[in-house]
Amino acid sequence: MTVAPRRQLGLFDATMIVMGGIVGSGIFINPSVVARHVHTPFLILGVWFAGGVLAMLGAFVWAELATRLPGAGGNYLYLRVAYRPAVAFLYGWVLLLVTQTGGMAAVAVTFARYFREITGCRWTDGPLAAGALLGLTAINCLGVRAGSNVQSALMLMRAAAIAGMVVLGLALGGGHIHPLPLLDQPVSFGLIAAIGAAMTAVAFAYGGWQTASFVAEEMHDSRRDLSRGLLLGVSGVIALYLAANFVCLKVLGPAGLAATRTPATAVMRAALGDSGALWIAVGIAVSTLGFLSQSILTAPRVYYAMARDGLFFASVGRLSPRSAVPVVAIVLQGLAATAIALAGQYEKILNYEVSVDFILFALLASSLFVFRRRERGVLPAGVHGVPGHPYTTALFVAACVAIVAGTVWNDPGNSAKGWAILLTGIPVYWYWSRRRKRSGSVLKP
Repeated sequence: MTVAPRRQLGLFDATMIVMGGIVGSGIFINPSVVARHVHTPFLILGVWFAGGVLAMLGAFVWAELATRLPGAGGNYLYLRVAYRPAVAFLYGWVLLLVTQTGGMAAVAVTFARYFREITGCRWTDGPLAAGALLGLTAINCLGVRAGSNVQSALMLMRAAAIAGMVVLGLALGGGHIHPLPLLDQPVSFGLIAAIGAAMTAVAFAYGGWQTASFVAEEMHDSRRDLSRGLLLGVSGVIALYLAANFVCLKVLGPAGLAATRTPATAVMRAALGDSGALWIAVGIAVSTLGFLSQSILTAPRVYYAMARDGLFFASVGRLSPRSAVPVVAIVLQGLAATAIALAGQYEKILNYEVSVDFILFALLASSLFVFRRRERGVLPAGVHGVPGHPYTTALFVAACVAIVAGTVWNDPGNSAKGWAILLTGIPVYWYWSRRRKRSGSVLKP
């Protein structure tokens, strides 16, 4: 009996999945990273606003891609149809080995550290991280509805934690913002380089919205719900991020924000004392758990799509008759992240991530030029075109390439390692493609 995916997700679920893919623990920490690169309220908020504009441009691009190809696997599917199966396979390969799994392991360990701080638990980080990952893996094996409900609840709790920090910081944290001077140094290459370094951290903090496309095949109307969810979700995150940075600047000032490694904790301590610091620690723990929930819900659909195309183990491409979800793919993702967390290799893997991630974003956005050229500029019925294309799409692609160039310039060693991991997928693809050809299977359009 053939098992088909169950279309159980709507617009609210899509919006929560988009926001859940973006909002992790970074917004509670990254404001200080940005403030160490640029040093005035105008520049700090300006960089976060620019990052939001970049994310919104990307959301428009992915909204068009989602209405063109509303199938499982999202980014994998877009790359396969626009370019070649080999390009799509390399995306899934690096997702499993670096970008998704390494990030999940790091976030799981962050959850463990905050959990120990809150509860006084004497367990080490590894077992707690593994428990979180395996528990969420089990929930997602029960079905897409169960996984989405947990992810939505955790996303709402994250939003409440950020909103609480903003309201309490504004009301009780004291301080004020000095709008002048706008710049801390004359316009020069040094200032541009500082803004570029800050943008790298901001772009990383805004990343993740595209993972909602992985579960398109399980949405009631993926053309409508995913495209709208992308725009609503990214807009909501921009509002949360700007509000969080504004309150950090008001309470701590640019110098204080740059000096602390835990800006959210510093804001809440200024507002409520030690109880405020404990409260925000709970919020960060929930935020990390929510990111893990979203990742385990979405990423396995890429491996499922790869296997369904004959480019991965056949068992990964099967749906459970009971829950209609790719249980083997979900377990694979959970176990891979758990292994990296227990081995303590997540920090090394994260260093390899940015340059690989953003060059793939550039390729994905560029696929619109491929589709438009094939159609001779005439959009098919039902496709939501990107406003301002080709200029806005080109701007997004250029921004991604600039981030990659900046990352390679600042950290060539780790960037090279990330590219090396990507290239190891070439012989693996060759093996699976030869095996698929021998079996006589044909890729579906």
